[in-house]
Amino acid sequence: MIEAILFDFDGTIADTAPDLGHALNRQRLVRGLPPLPIGLIRTQASAGSRGLLNLGFNLKPDNSEYEAMRDEFLRFYAERLCHDTCLFPGMANVLDRLDANHLPWGIVTNKPARFTQPLVRTLGLHQRAACIISGDDTVNTKPHPEPLLTACRQINALPQNCIYLGDDIRDVKASLAAGIIPIVARYGYLGNDAPPESWGADHLIDQPEDLLNYI
Repeated sequence: MIEAILFDFDGTIADTAPDLGHALNRQRLVRGLPPLPIGLIRTQASAGSRGLLNLGFNLKPDNSEYEAMRDEFLRFYAERLCHDTCLFPGMANVLDRLDANHLPWGIVTNKPARFTQPLVRTLGLHQRAACIISGDDTVNTKPHPEPLLTACRQINALPQNCIYLGDDIRDVKASLAAGIIPIVARYGYLGNDAPPESWGADHLIDQPEDLLNYI
């Protein structure tokens, strides 16, 4: 019996890639570099600043320039946080159906709360979500199970009776470590890891409304 549904945010509930990409391409423009196509940016959007700075500038956290570039990226992103970001097609209907059936749902993301909270509010989800766990709300982030287990405690649901929908291999790893049922959002960003069919999830869905088949 499913007691609750938990969602990743970027690439699962919301398409945030356009605004993340705008911040990255603004950095490139400042340095005289051409913009990257949104299709390429989508592959790293779920990885946040770390993945995008690696994509845009081949910068990794051990590089001496990384911290300053990350701070600039986050500043640019904050200035245009929810300009083109929107729910994925069909997601609004899924959330409406969950609410209609009194099935609690929450958000568990590695995105820092200073971005998650205003985004969720702007999208009109802040009073509907049973919990919102951001990347700095727990000591550990996904793929560690702590954020998902924290969400289960807040919702008062047993992990084995919860579903976690995400679009990255770390979402599946976190789910399995927490004893939660993992489902992959194949419509999401997916990154450049192995094919999602090999991640070990129980199910994969091609559009948000396919989730309703499992509840």
